Amino acid sequence: MKRKVAIIIERANVALGGAERSVLELAAALSGLDLEVDVIAAKGRTDTSNVHILCPNTTGRRVGYFTFERALREHLSQRSYEIIHSVLPFEFADVYQPRGGAYAESILRNAASYENKFVERYKKLTAFTNWRRTVLVHAERKLAQRADGPVIAALSRYVAEQFKQRYGTDERRIVIIPNGVKTGRPINRAQADRLRAEVLAKLRIKESDDPVLFLFVANNFRLKGLAPLIRAMSVAARHEAQRKGYLIVVGGGKRLKYTELAQKLNAPPMGRRVVFLGTVSHIQNVLSIADVAVLPTFYDPSSRFILEALAAGRPVITTRFNGATDLFVKDRHGKVIDTPENTSSLAEAVGHFTDTSNILDASQAIAEDNLRDNISINRAAGQLNELYESILERKDRK
Repeated sequence: MKRKVAIIIERANVALGGAERSVLELAAALSGLDLEVDVIAAKGRTDTSNVHILCPNTTGRRVGYFTFERALREHLSQRSYEIIHSVLPFEFADVYQPRGGAYAESILRNAASYENKFVERYKKLTAFTNWRRTVLVHAERKLAQRADGPVIAALSRYVAEQFKQRYGTDERRIVIIPNGVKTGRPINRAQADRLRAEVLAKLRIKESDDPVLFLFVANNFRLKGLAPLIRAMSVAARHEAQRKGYLIVVGGGKRLKYTELAQKLNAPPMGRRVVFLGTVSHIQNVLSIADVAVLPTFYDPSSRFILEALAAGRPVITTRFNGATDLFVKDRHGKVIDTPENTSSLAEAVGHFTDTSNILDASQAIAEDNLRDNISINRAAGQLNELYESILERKDRK
């Protein structure tokens, strides 16, 4: 008989972003391991029978924590699950897997992403004026400090350290299961070729110019470090390089500030170096035309974009505030910067990959070390299944 697993998420809609997409991909991968998996959400859109929307008629984009908790308890009283796996801090879960890392850390790192230090201090001081955030932080702290609370399945070492440092969580309650992504997604070569032609036309360059295309993908441009990256591209462009580097920006973030910054830095004698594509439906097509993925993020528990880039064989540049660094080796598969504000280090990393041999060396190392399998969502699902079994064994012994 298949074991029944419930995965709790706030919203079941892949269009909302990485966490939602990851959970639905994880549910599919776990189902492939002969588990019966239900996804339980407060809101969302679905046409599949294993996704249950509990609060579809509640007004607003989000459902309150306590409203969702009541709906969950009623649902769980009517259905039997052997494992309850939640990405929200509910104490009745068996496994707590915070896709966004610890709320306390995310608040601090979000504040740090504001370039104006007065704004940074203001954001820290006013963090708990947001009622929803306050409730979630309190619930997470209570869960993390309980001796008999759920197992915390951290997406990275970075997230594990957050719980130990911010809440004093006993490390015996923490299991690190690195993030994973669905690998082997097909590339539409015709669409990719058209996209590359569009990018080169917008940059006013030709294939014969032999450009190095750096790719940045995010929706929150501020938090993911786009401004420091644009400045670093400018600094790198002033130095002699084998090939010229250009930046492709993908995402639905507010772009006015960044287009103005790019225009200022794109002025002669450097010429145009940054192009904004907006949102795209198939990131694999964009990755296929890029040479290097770059995300100088202020905060990311474990970036899907960086993992997808590695799975596509692309070298990466990111920061130590990205848990995805667990899954590649610094200076072999990519570069890791200490902080996004370190423009010179970021520019140096960009400059490193304007050398063809450095791109080829990193790409070859990614293939030789078989990073694709280690990054796979199937690997993550297998580790979670092992965790489920260990939890059930402990339950049986009681």
